Amino acid sequence: MTVTRPARLTGAALCAALALTAAVWILKDLAALGSPVDLAWYWAGDHHFLIRGRSATSLVDAVLLVVSAGAAAAAIRSRHAASALAATGTVTLALRLPGLWEPDSGALVTALVELGLAAGLVVTAAVGRRPAAASYEPLPTRPRTGPAVAAGVLLATCALVVTLWELYWATELPLEITVDRFTGGRSIMKAALAPPPGWLSLILVGLYGTAAVSAFVRARHGRAFGLLAGVFLAAGGLAEIARTTRYELLGDFGDLPGTAQLSVLTAFLGLLAGIAVLVLLAGRGDPAGAPSPYPPAGMPPPAPPYPPPPGW
Repeated sequence: MTVTRPARLTGAALCAALALTAAVWILKDLAALGSPVDLAWYWAGDHHFLIRGRSATSLVDAVLLVVSAGAAAAAIRSRHAASALAATGTVTLALRLPGLWEPDSGALVTALVELGLAAGLVVTAAVGRRPAAASYEPLPTRPRTGPAVAAGVLLATCALVVTLWELYWATELPLEITVDRFTGGRSIMKAALAPPPGWLSLILVGLYGTAAVSAFVRARHGRAFGLLAGVFLAAGGLAEIARTTRYELLGDFGDLPGTAQLSVLTAFLGLLAGIAVLVLLAGRGDPAGAPSPYPPAGMPPPAPPYPPPPGW
């Protein structure tokens, strides 16, 4: 299956609008905080400087900006961009849904706009597909078996780790706070556009699990979901490592409580697994079974048009 040119242009425009929306909020936060470095540290989890202003964005917004821009470029360049458009739209829909009950009016309007754009992406990816025009028209290649299985194992492991952390917090925190972690209640301090932490974990587990299954079966669409999962893994791991380094926790790793040590190890796992998944799935696909871009040998030429055009 390929994507028609009108659908590709529509998808690119929708992705560009998503990226522009995130960029406007990020620029607004830069004006409030006054420093790109401070904003980056806020995304990494350091909120000690909020006396100078408060950020409405989080690391999720930065990642969605990069992902939306990448999906727009893929839609313009490739006729096999349906999976990239579908993955971007689906994840954006899931992450922006909690914004519908956000008390901040600006965040609510933004959630409505982005939900509409994301839904348009999913619809465009679904209705804009068409069968290959010829039996020898190139199709998206499948990931190679070795890299696909390795990426699937890493993604499944990370999905399990995130699930175990949520189960741990559910047993350690009061029930009210546990519920607020998924609904964004008053007991949770977060940026206006950020999804609640428990909700974010739930979406990431779904993304990592879907990408892992797609990698194991070497699905043609699995590359887009796997790369998207790798970006979230690497970004989250890098942010957590930067925060622990800023607080000088790595030097005292042996003296940290067991939970803090596991948190640091989880950050390194996320960063390394994310980079590995990106490298494994970004490589060249398996050419075995892929149709040749040329007609098979001995195939008769196509029939002339009827009625023949003038001068034929």
